[in-house]
Amino acid sequence: MSQPLLPQYAVYTGSFDPVTLGHLHIIERSAELYASLVIAVGVNSEKQSLFGTDERIDLLRRVTSHLPNVRIDSFDGLAVDFVRSIGAKVMVRGVRPLTDIAGEFTMMMANRQLDSEIETVFLMADEEFSHVSSSLIKQIAAMGNGRALEKFVPAAVIAPLMSKMRKTGGS
Repeated sequence: MSQPLLPQYAVYTGSFDPVTLGHLHIIERSAELYASLVIAVGVNSEKQSLFGTDERIDLLRRVTSHLPNVRIDSFDGLAVDFVRSIGAKVMVRGVRPLTDIAGEFTMMMANRQLDSEIETVFLMADEEFSHVSSSLIKQIAAMGNGRALEKFVPAAVIAPLMSKMRKTGGS
């Protein structure tokens, strides 16, 4: 019997603040490649997040409930340390063509220095998602245009996002 080409499971790390259609597209594609996919929400106490860690986990659970091989977790510290701690060998990273390549390449090289046994697999965002960012989504939401958000975030995210923006005064 031959060795499988891909490890049994992978980890997709990010802040997911909030989860976007681009994130969901990478998650769905990764869930087809691996028997199990862990989505790991990064906790950075020095970064001001719109949604708390538990809220981001809840939103991710809602939008991935149709994917039986996906589980959601959180981590604090280096992503590569989290990946190693659960015994995974693959980190999935979604990249947008014009904005992410240099930063992701730098992170991948650092991660290889920290743990040479963990591979980084890049999945290119589809054209329709290549311009979507958390900043753009927050700008649209701050202007009170929930309907326009349908093109950028899963439906389950719109009401919580609009509510959060009203509570924070759109910032």
